[in-house]
Parts: sequence; C-alpha cells; structure tokens
Amino acid sequence: MEQEEIYSKVLRAGRRTYFFDVRSTKAGDYYLTVTESKKFTNEDGSFHYKKHKIYLYKEDFDSFRDIMSEMMDYIIEHKGQEVISERHQKDFKKEDFTLENNTADSFTDVNFEDI
Repeated sequence: MEQEEIYSKVLRAGRRTYFFDVRSTKAGDYYLTVTESKKFTNEDGSFHYKKHKIYLYKEDFDSFRDIMSEMMDYIIEHKGQEVISERHQKDFKKEDFTLENNTADSFTDVNFEDI
C-alpha cells in the first residue's frame, strides 16, 4: 500500500501526464514515485488511462541521476533540441497528418521498367 504523499509535481505532455511524488515509508523515510499516465480514447468516445509507475529510493538516486543525465545528453548531442516528429508538435492534428500523407500527390511514381 502506498504511503502518504509529502510533495508532488505534475508535468502535462500531450496525452501523457507525469506525476512526481515524494512519499513516506512506514519507517518515516522518503522515496520518489514517477507515474506516467496516458489517455486512450475508446471507439465509443469514452476514454481510459493506462498508468506505469516506478519507485525510486534514495540509495539509487545518484546512479539514476547519472544515467538519466547521460541518456538525455546523448539524445541532445546526436539529435539536437528540435522535435523531429510532427506528431509531437503542440499544433499537430491527426486528421491533417493523415490527409496530407495519404493524397495521390504524396506518392512517388515508380517506373518498373527501370528496376
């Protein structure tokens, strides 16, 4: 059973929401939970959430921070700060993406005699 929440922060990122919660153990020590909650829409228009949670204890903070920082630095170093996928842009609309990429103009003609 999860213990008392001491301190919390929320990060909303599109369909995902990240919850960072400092909690207290029964012994009075603190640990961190990070929960990813992702919203899914059912065919009938209703929705549900899928949640994934990690528990991070103080004895793992330094190693976790080091690896997380290394991974983020690697990504920025190799791909830069710019978000490449259109789907992750704040103004992305699924309908626009689907229509743009499925028109006859978006296909390349192939001459099979050249193959």
